[in-house]
Amino acid sequence: MFDPANDLVTDARDLGASDEARVLASVLPLAGLEAVDVGCGSGRVARQLVALGATVLGVELDPVQAAHNREAEPMPGLSFAEAPGEALPLGDTSVDLVVFSFSLHHVPADRMAAALAEARRALKSDGTLCAFEPLLSGSLEEAYRTFHDERPVWRLAYAALREHAWPFFAEAHELMWSEETRYADFEGFVADNVSTTHTSFTRARIDTPEVRRLFDAGHRDDGCVFTSYGRANICRNPVRPA
Repeated sequence: MFDPANDLVTDARDLGASDEARVLASVLPLAGLEAVDVGCGSGRVARQLVALGATVLGVELDPVQAAHNREAEPMPGLSFAEAPGEALPLGDTSVDLVVFSFSLHHVPADRMAAALAEARRALKSDGTLCAFEPLLSGSLEEAYRTFHDERPVWRLAYAALREHAWPFFAEAHELMWSEETRYADFEGFVADNVSTTHTSFTRARIDTPEVRRLFDAGHRDDGCVFTSYGRANICRNPVRPA
């Protein structure tokens, strides 16, 4: 399934160019589902899910981002809460879908198992767990890792899914997809990365000759375009202890 020597998925179904919600919708009808997005950040993926018919609770641990979410313009079908992934504000077997949208690797390694167990607790008997995580390749990742290399925690998150998610569900799917990120210029790239609330990047950390070289390689007539690759682990129908 996974080759840790070169970070390649060998048998995941490749959906080509897509996005998170469409990847999930390829195996699960989203209309009418009650969902929670754990570590939702600004709610980008949560909003995608709402647009496809789900009702979503976005849960965010970071207090700064959680405050931003509370102040954001309301969207019908989307609400927010501030809580850690291992203590969701949900009843037992209460939701259809739990999503970790590029957030499981932000959970401390010694709490990943607890966060995945909490997701299983909240899921209905026919519920679905979906964890989106980056694949460790692509031109955007190549530029990003020069100032913030998250490969070690991404590997830990994938190992946690294999150990603490897959064995506890009746079925599992592993999908991969690609998408493009576009920047008008280098200033936009810097602004995008210094504005995140869960990191404390300075401009000096990002604005280096190596990062500029990799960024310039993405120049096209219509802007600077970078490719990234994602992996979705989708586990369905949690197996409860007898």
